[in-house]
Amino acid sequence: MRQTKDGLLLNLKILPNASKNEIIISEDGIKVKITAQPVDGKANKALIEFLSKELKIPKTSIEVVKGTTHKEKTLLLKIFDEKKIKFFNDKFTN
Repeated sequence: MRQTKDGLLLNLKILPNASKNEIIISEDGIKVKITAQPVDGKANKALIEFLSKELKIPKTSIEVVKGTTHKEKTLLLKIFDEKKIKFFNDKFTN
Protein backbone atom coordinates (compact mmCIF):
# COMPACT_ATOMS: atom_id res chain seq x y z
CA MET A 1 0.00 0.00 0.00
CA ARG A 2 1.28 3.44 -0.82
CA GLN A 3 -0.13 6.91 -0.61
CA THR A 4 -0.46 9.14 -3.70
CA LYS A 5 -2.06 12.50 -4.38
CA ASP A 6 -5.19 10.62 -5.55
CA GLY A 7 -5.48 8.35 -2.48
CA LEU A 8 -4.05 4.99 -1.46
CA LEU A 9 -2.89 2.39 -3.98
CA LEU A 10 -3.48 -1.16 -2.83
CA ASN A 11 -2.08 -4.23 -4.61
CA LEU A 12 -3.95 -7.47 -4.08
CA LYS A 13 -4.81 -10.81 -5.59
CA ILE A 14 -8.46 -11.72 -6.08
CA LEU A 15 -9.61 -15.33 -5.75
CA PRO A 16 -13.05 -15.67 -7.41
CA ASN A 17 -15.52 -18.56 -7.00
CA ALA A 18 -14.73 -18.80 -3.28
CA SER A 19 -17.13 -20.28 -0.73
CA LYS A 20 -17.27 -16.95 1.14
CA ASN A 21 -15.99 -13.38 0.85
CA GLU A 22 -12.95 -12.69 3.02
CA ILE A 23 -9.68 -10.78 3.22
CA ILE A 24 -6.50 -12.78 3.84
CA ILE A 25 -3.29 -11.00 4.82
CA SER A 26 -0.02 -12.93 4.77
CA GLU A 27 3.67 -12.54 3.96
CA ASP A 28 2.69 -13.10 0.31
CA GLY A 29 0.48 -9.99 0.35
CA ILE A 30 -3.22 -9.31 0.40
CA LYS A 31 -5.66 -11.81 -1.06
CA VAL A 32 -9.39 -11.27 -1.28
CA LYS A 33 -11.72 -14.23 -1.75
CA ILE A 34 -14.91 -13.40 -3.61
CA THR A 35 -17.89 -15.68 -4.22
CA ALA A 36 -18.63 -14.14 -7.63
CA GLN A 37 -17.44 -15.68 -10.88
CA PRO A 38 -14.89 -13.83 -13.03
CA VAL A 39 -17.40 -13.30 -15.86
CA ASP A 40 -18.49 -9.96 -17.35
CA GLY A 41 -16.84 -7.96 -14.55
CA LYS A 42 -18.94 -9.62 -11.83
CA ALA A 43 -15.91 -10.43 -9.66
CA ASN A 44 -14.63 -6.83 -9.86
CA LYS A 45 -18.07 -5.49 -8.93
CA ALA A 46 -18.33 -7.94 -6.02
CA LEU A 47 -14.80 -7.02 -4.90
CA ILE A 48 -15.67 -3.32 -4.77
CA GLU A 49 -18.96 -4.00 -2.93
CA PHE A 50 -17.25 -6.28 -0.40
CA LEU A 51 -14.35 -3.90 0.28
CA SER A 52 -16.75 -0.98 0.55
CA LYS A 53 -18.62 -2.74 3.36
CA GLU A 54 -15.50 -4.10 5.07
CA LEU A 55 -13.58 -0.81 4.95
CA LYS A 56 -16.61 1.40 5.55
CA ILE A 57 -16.02 3.64 2.54
CA PRO A 58 -18.34 4.40 -0.41
CA LYS A 59 -18.15 2.15 -3.48
CA THR A 60 -17.39 5.26 -5.52
CA SER A 61 -14.17 5.67 -3.50
CA ILE A 62 -12.78 2.37 -4.81
CA GLU A 63 -11.47 2.04 -8.36
CA VAL A 64 -9.65 -0.81 -10.12
CA VAL A 65 -6.77 1.02 -11.83
CA LYS A 66 -4.80 -2.01 -13.01
CA GLY A 67 -5.67 -5.64 -13.69
CA THR A 68 -9.37 -5.42 -14.50
CA THR A 69 -9.18 -8.78 -16.29
CA HIS A 70 -6.47 -10.38 -14.14
CA LYS A 71 -6.30 -11.84 -10.64
CA GLU A 72 -3.51 -9.41 -9.69
CA LYS A 73 -5.09 -5.98 -9.22
CA THR A 74 -4.19 -2.48 -8.13
CA LEU A 75 -6.99 -0.55 -6.47
CA LEU A 76 -7.17 3.16 -5.78
CA LEU A 77 -8.87 3.97 -2.49
CA LYS A 78 -9.87 7.63 -2.78
CA ILE A 79 -9.44 8.60 0.84
CA PHE A 80 -7.52 11.47 2.33
CA ASP A 81 -8.52 11.52 6.02
CA GLU A 82 -5.45 10.76 8.16
CA LYS A 83 -7.44 8.59 10.59
CA LYS A 84 -8.78 6.47 7.71
CA ILE A 85 -5.30 6.17 6.18
CA LYS A 86 -3.90 4.98 9.53
CA PHE A 87 -6.80 2.50 9.80
CA PHE A 88 -5.97 1.05 6.36
CA ASN A 89 -2.25 0.87 7.12
CA ASP A 90 -2.99 -0.97 10.36
CA LYS A 91 -5.51 -3.30 8.68
CA PHE A 92 -3.34 -4.24 5.71
CA THR A 93 0.06 -4.66 7.36
CA ASN A 94 1.13 -7.48 9.64
